[in-house]
Amino acid sequence: MSSSVERALHVLVELADGPITISEVARRLEVHRTTSLRLLRTLEDEHFVRRTADGRYRIGPRMVTLAHAALEGLDVRSAAGSHLRELGAACGHTVHLAGLEGGQVMYLDKVESRHAVRMYSRIGALAPLHATGVGKAILAAMSKQERSSLLGAEPFGRYTSNTRTTHAALESDLVQAAALGWVLDDYEHEEFIHCIAAPVRDASGGVTAAVSISAPGFVLDRPGLLSLVDDLTTTATRISEELGWDSP
Repeated sequence: MSSSVERALHVLVELADGPITISEVARRLEVHRTTSLRLLRTLEDEHFVRRTADGRYRIGPRMVTLAHAALEGLDVRSAAGSHLRELGAACGHTVHLAGLEGGQVMYLDKVESRHAVRMYSRIGALAPLHATGVGKAILAAMSKQERSSLLGAEPFGRYTSNTRTTHAALESDLVQAAALGWVLDDYEHEEFIHCIAAPVRDASGGVTAAVSISAPGFVLDRPGLLSLVDDLTTTATRISEELGWDSP
């Protein structure tokens, strides 16, 4: 890489922290002031940086456009793939990635369990928001009004005796999920399957998907499932960071 290109990239990295002066650029790059001025003017001509009224420089509109294009081009399934496989290898149980599709969730990716008993879920299949861990993880990030609009009139469809079929019953789960950062599916979609799920965030902080660990109760009991919460939330955070989210 040529020294000029390398320096220009360093300038943009420095500007990411906020507006700076020509002299500050020179000091941080360890170059003469005239060199930093030349770099900044070249970047300004191409609209990568903009000079402010007080003489400092900041990120310009072309850089903002490129950043948005890069973030929009990120595919959650591609960003999540390696992290899902690592989680599956570590826990040995079924791992799902799901996203919102209309008023339901769609399974975007799946890592199969190492155990003989397999879940019938498949990539591309739709599932109910109110009765799945991934669905509840996505709902928990929404306002009550958004949730109500998506879920529609109650009672919601019942899949097991544990399915939450009213707004009130579901709301207590979602409030807790928002506070904890993860949610439990307590045999609410399938009689013998329970799961934990956590939200995946994009660069804006919005929840765009969710990741889960699922297992039959006779293979993994409640304490065993809950012992995987830290692994799950760490994976969700890593995927979110791949999508541009700046975790606290």
